[in-house]
Formats: sequence, structure tokens, C-alpha cells
Amino acid sequence: MEKQSNIIIVDDHQLVLDGIKSMLSGQDKFRIIAEALSGEAAFELIQSNTLPIDIVVTDISMKGMSGIELCQKIKNAYPALKVLILTMHNNVDFIKKAISCETDGYLLKSSGKPIILNALQSIVDNGCYYGPEIIPILYQETNRNEKRIPAINLSSRETEVLRLILEENTSKAIAEKLFISKQTVDSHRINIMEKTGSKSIVGLIKFAMEHHLA
Repeated sequence: MEKQSNIIIVDDHQLVLDGIKSMLSGQDKFRIIAEALSGEAAFELIQSNTLPIDIVVTDISMKGMSGIELCQKIKNAYPALKVLILTMHNNVDFIKKAISCETDGYLLKSSGKPIILNALQSIVDNGCYYGPEIIPILYQETNRNEKRIPAINLSSRETEVLRLILEENTSKAIAEKLFISKQTVDSHRINIMEKTGSKSIVGLIKFAMEHHLA
């Protein structure tokens, strides 16, 4: 039998918690083991829970401790614990703060059940998931600011590939846009990850933000 991922859900609206529970009810891959109506209560649950926890799903705007603050506390104390932010906020400032505290996923509450399930599975399989609306929002912000080549040994082609990655282009799509082979794009991806010290798309987003590419 495939391993179930244990989830704690956090939101200061019981209706939202009930909706998430209903959505995940009967799922073989995911099991909600606890819920909390505040960030403070959630962190206490994490500290006291005897079952292994795989993912914390939290809103941002809550009374008391925000989801961003909760994520930061979790990452400081339990860096391996995954955090998915599920929120109504598509504001670039919230997204940047979430990325800065190393949240593993960011998804809008307007997303349907298939997308939310896909996000959870992607976090389990690949370590992170950012909704299809999120990276384009960051990239639009980039276009309002002056772009500068990062102060690191990225070639102009690698910088170009990085920007296309941030637009959520696949390697195949990037190859078609730049008129190069997919193998060449994959090679650029590897070089970019190594040079930036990134292990995932989250790391690339943080790097781009720090160097005024996002």
C-alpha cells in the first residue's frame, strides 16, 4: 500500500477547514491528522504531535500569528517539514514574503480540487509547487523594474534561460523559443542550478528576487 502523507491544516475559518477536510476525505495518498484555527495552535500541535507530519497547509491572514510567521517558525525548528500556503492573496508582496521564508508551495484558494491535490502530490514528489498564477505575477513585477544581470557568473544565455524558467516554460518550450535543442536547455538548467546554489524552482525564484530578476 502506498504511503499516506500526514497533513495538518490551519485556517481561522472553520468553514474553510471543513472544506479542505471534505476535499481530502477518502484520498488514499493524504490523511489529515490535525487541524488548527490559529498559527499559535498549529505550532503547538506540531511540537506535541506523536505522528510524523509531512505537510502543513496554512492560510496567510489569521488572527495572531500569520501563515508567513508560522512558516518561518516551522522552517527554523523543522526544516524538513513541508509548508503549503493556501490563500486568497495573489499580491506580489505576500508571494515574495512566502518565498523568503522558504515555503514549499503557494496556491490560491480559488484553485479547484484537482489543482490542490496535484499541488500536494507535487510537494511530496518534487519538494515544491507554486500555482500557475504565481510565477507570472512575480515576472510581471520584474518587468516593471530595471533588469540587471546578476552579480554571478551566469552567461547571457543562462540568464535568458533562467528568465524563461521563471515564466514556467518547459525545457521543450524554451528550446523552441531560443532555437536550441532540449538537451542544451537541460544542460543550461543544470549549470544554472549549480551556479546559483539552488535545489529547486523555489531557490531559483529567491535568487532571481535577490538579483532583481523577479
